[in-house]
Amino acid sequence: MSCCNSCHCNVQTPNPKILALILDLDGTLLDTERATKGVVKEFLAKYGKVMNEGMEGTKKLGMTLTDSAAAIVEDYDLPLTPDQYIKEIIPMYQEKWMYAKALPGANRLIKHLYNHGIPFALASNSLREYIDLKISHQKGWKECFKVILGSDQVKAGKPSPYLFEEAAKRMDVDAANCLVIEDSLVGVKAAKAAKMEVVAVPPLIEAGCSSLANTVLHSLLEFQPELWGLPPFEDWVDDALPIEPIHLTGLYVNGFLCEATEGGAFALPDQVFGAFFGFATVDMHKTFNVVVSIGLDQCSCLRQKVIKICMIDGTNDCTSNKQMKIQIVGYIRALTSEETTCIDTELLEEYKSIAMASMDLPTFPQHCGLL
Repeated sequence: MSCCNSCHCNVQTPNPKILALILDLDGTLLDTERATKGVVKEFLAKYGKVMNEGMEGTKKLGMTLTDSAAAIVEDYDLPLTPDQYIKEIIPMYQEKWMYAKALPGANRLIKHLYNHGIPFALASNSLREYIDLKISHQKGWKECFKVILGSDQVKAGKPSPYLFEEAAKRMDVDAANCLVIEDSLVGVKAAKAAKMEVVAVPPLIEAGCSSLANTVLHSLLEFQPELWGLPPFEDWVDDALPIEPIHLTGLYVNGFLCEATEGGAFALPDQVFGAFFGFATVDMHKTFNVVVSIGLDQCSCLRQKVIKICMIDGTNDCTSNKQMKIQIVGYIRALTSEETTCIDTELLEEYKSIAMASMDLPTFPQHCGLL
């Protein structure tokens, strides 16, 4: 089953044979951004400063800790040196890292590469000490990576190529035979500087990755190893992929879910994207089987997320304007931009058929904790 039906992928078949992968951590494998949401705002408030939400959401992505600290101290005129800032704020981050969740497809990719004996490294702009702390909460991760590198272990972090070059060297693989997976423009630039192939899985604010990466995906669930000469995934069940359950809540209105926010931030990371299926409850009563399409509103200049709900075993109108809780358990495929707000009736029936055939199988998680 091929999940890559989106024009967003634009895969360029690589010339060199890919023998190893190098993965970024924050925002690529681990959703540390949402886990630590509010830390900088809370810290600045202690000094009587108000955080510029838009600036912090874009400017610091992918930067080294030292560069980020220096920028924040300067931007907010803090009475601290960058080192003092780091010393004070890191304990606040450490309290949150344990709550960071693996992004969709991350555990699947790590397990797949490890089981097939494909060497892969973790190369992050974080300090090595902090990398170890972050992944210590993710079962089995540390043991799977052949190499783990932080920016303090090389001459300079991303966008310089040194992290990726050193990772390739330690895996004893030529740079030309390495594939990098990144989420930030800083990381993509580093990979290209190292003369490596690169797949970008960026959040919305990192659209600049698209012009530099060999391939751009919405989610790691769209990654197809066989396109890079690697063994394909073998976990599809007919036309559906079992995934770790994803939970979301919001107000259900006329077939769409207005996602609830947590501290002003949406609970779902940008990398939850595509056609899915799962279970829904409305006002804590009956459970419905649903198809869920998650994409972007192409008509809005803000490129907001759109969550379309189609109930498989009920009407969409009878429960409108009520609170809904959803548990997503299966993935069908990526969406094209046109499918986000309007899915062809024939295609929707196909999605329903795939969902109905899959949801009672033991390979798919069953609904729990919704009622």
